[in-house]
Order: sequence, then structure tokens, then C-alpha cells
Amino acid sequence: MSQRSDFDAVVVGSGAGGLCAAARLAQAGLRPLVVERRSRLGGRASTEDIDGHKVNVGAIAIELGGVFEETFALVGAPLVLREPKPASAFYLDGKVVDVSRGGWAFLLGQVTRHAAKVLGAFAEARAGSLPDGRLSTKDWLEGFTRNETAHALFRNLCAAIFACNADELPARAFLTYFTQKGAFKRFGFCPDGTIGVWRALAGAITRLGGEIWLDAPAQRILVRDGRAAGVVVARGGETVTIGADTVVSNIGPKATVALAGRDAFPPGYLEAADALRSAANIVFNFASRQRLFDAPGLITFGKTQRLCNMAELTAMCPELAPAGWHQYVAYAVPVPALGDFDADAEIALARQDFEAQFPALDLDGPDTKMLSVRVMCGDWPAQRACAGYDLPQTTGIAGLWCVGDGVKDYGNGGTQACAETARRAVEEIVSECRRRAG
Repeated sequence: MSQRSDFDAVVVGSGAGGLCAAARLAQAGLRPLVVERRSRLGGRASTEDIDGHKVNVGAIAIELGGVFEETFALVGAPLVLREPKPASAFYLDGKVVDVSRGGWAFLLGQVTRHAAKVLGAFAEARAGSLPDGRLSTKDWLEGFTRNETAHALFRNLCAAIFACNADELPARAFLTYFTQKGAFKRFGFCPDGTIGVWRALAGAITRLGGEIWLDAPAQRILVRDGRAAGVVVARGGETVTIGADTVVSNIGPKATVALAGRDAFPPGYLEAADALRSAANIVFNFASRQRLFDAPGLITFGKTQRLCNMAELTAMCPELAPAGWHQYVAYAVPVPALGDFDADAEIALARQDFEAQFPALDLDGPDTKMLSVRVMCGDWPAQRACAGYDLPQTTGIAGLWCVGDGVKDYGNGGTQACAETARRAVEEIVSECRRRAG
């Protein structure tokens, strides 16, 4: 066993929150070490090579503007993204419906005569009048309309953004996201796969004096006298103890508790962490010789059983696939998304949706390649906490912070939300360092 004490902070996990935190720490003059158990950066927003295709593991759309883009500018990291226009569209009755100009009014006006009532509720939400956090999005919508298509659209929006169903998501969280947060109005795809974004940020971290260790799982978070004291890491067949009084965890509250030990945390935090329910989805990555629709960004489906949204990545980034192939990613959300489900049955229902939405597509035919079908749940979920139920970033242990998924702002989502948690944590860490130094 060896010991190191030349780092100011240890960041556990190289997902969006962890890398943004490390970059900001390095830019502030601190020396961070990022430890990652996998052999690649990005966590659940990474990329792998399959049969000549660059296949994203989870997240594909990187939100532009806001704290995420600010982080890259702050540390001088290039953010190479191709922005689709329109960014989002809907797929109704076999047709792409562009709502980039008409927005909610145009969309709802297509499907329900009660559109004005729903739009009025959105206006009230923008003004700060939000429903009780116990009311589900499904029940909230039923107060205005029972139109099946409207409910299907809202279910698929909940599924696409929050990886849960409309009866599982608080209406307060849904409305907060769409009226007060970014709501994915602008985003881009990386031509190197999502991992290209993280490689750029990692380059800035190392240039500013930090280090990143891959294939280096954290074995234990050290806590002494109620304060973080470092991390024990396995690296290259050796156990290394990294002494540091600041630890930033990007692995979620539950895994953080497991690494530090339950005895280190106050009972209230343990109770909240134990109560977290992760959200699940099923990700289909496939390639087809034929182009299925004409839309450069994300499409959200209307009436489907499980399939919620989809994108043709090669529309903006043809280099992700070998010549002659259109590469797609599609997301399905199981029922329930916040509990146990039969994965095989849910995959079968999603495949039925493919058949219904694209009758000419044969997923098992010679002109199609199913690159991967990934069920994201349990210890590797789509989201570590259903929106509206995230924990605070503080843990009850001085110097130990959580960032990323599971501790986001109420009703927020995506890499933007993870970057925001990184900024808040680093601001507090830097302020504490200055207080202790002065």
C-alpha cells in the first residue's frame, strides 16, 4: 500500500458532474485527482466502439448555453457540438411535426380542444404558481383533458426527459423544467460521440495541473472526526491511499454512503438516501440502410406503448457510422420505471412500437444492425433519482460533497443540471479554503 498527499481534492467518478467539478477546482488553483473505475470517461454518458460505429452509452444530447458551456469556456476546453435545427420535433401518425415556432400552443392545438386550459396552467407556472409536489403529471393533466393523444405525448415527454412515466413524475417537477429551466431548447451532438466532450474537458483538467486515473476504482472514502480525509483507490494492482480533506462524489448518494460507511453519516441523510428511487430506461442503438424520417434532432413519439423518443445521429454526425449506414438511438421507458419490471417483456413492447411507427423497418433484417440494447436500471440507472426527489449536495460530513445525478436542482435534468451541481459545490469548496487560509 502506498500513500499520496499531493492532491487538494479527490473526485470519485468521471461523469458530467465529476469532470465539471474537477475542471472548476483546477481552474481555481486547486489540484484535483479524478478516479474512475471504468476504462473510459463519461460514466453513463460515454461512447463505445461497436462494429465500426461510435455508440453512445446513455446521454447523447449536450445542452448548449448555461453553466455547462460556461464551464468549458472558463477552463479553455473546446466544446465541439453540432446543433440540430429544429432541435426537437414530434412524430405523430407517421409524420414529423415541427413545433419550433408554434411551441406548446401549436402542439396541443393539434390534439385536444382543451389546449387553452393546459396553456393557461403553463402560464401560471411561469408566474410561479405551481401545483403541490404530491400531484402527478398524469393527474394534473387529467384536470384539463382526458384526450388519449395528449396524455400519450405528456407520458413520452416525461419518459424522454426524466426516464419515468407521467403517473410517477410530480407535475410540479414537470412544470418547473418546462417553464423555468433550459428544457433542452438548444443542444448539440458531438461528432466523436459523447465521450469527445469529456476528452476535451479532461485535457483542460490535466493542463491545469489535475490528474485523471482510469481503471482506478475507489474502494473507500475515508472519514475522520466527521470530516472527509481522503480516498483509498485500487490502481495497477496496488492500493493507494490519497489523503485529502475534500472529496467530491459523482457516483450518487447511495454509492457514496456505501464507500464511506453508514456509521459516518447522520441518520437523516441515511434515511433520505435509502428512500431514493432510481429511474429506468431501455436504450436501443441500431443502424439501418434506409432513412426512417427527416429530422436532424430528437423526435418524441405520440401514441406508443413504451418507445418515447429517438434520434438519427448521422443526420448531424455522419462520421459516427460507416458509409452507407444511418445510425439511430431510441429510448423506451418501462412500466413501472421506478420499480421492478420484466426487462424482456418491456423490450418486446418497445419492438412492437418500432413495427407500428416504422412498418418498413425490419430490426432483424439484413439492412439493419442492432448494435446494442441496454437496460439501464438498478446500480446503473437512467437517473439515480426521479426528478423532484433529489437529495441535497451536502452529506452531513464536512468536506464530502455529492455532484451530478441524484442531487440536482428541483425539476432539472441532463448534463446542464450536473454542471450546475459542480459549480455550486466548487464555489463552497473554494470559499472554505479561503476561510481556512485566512
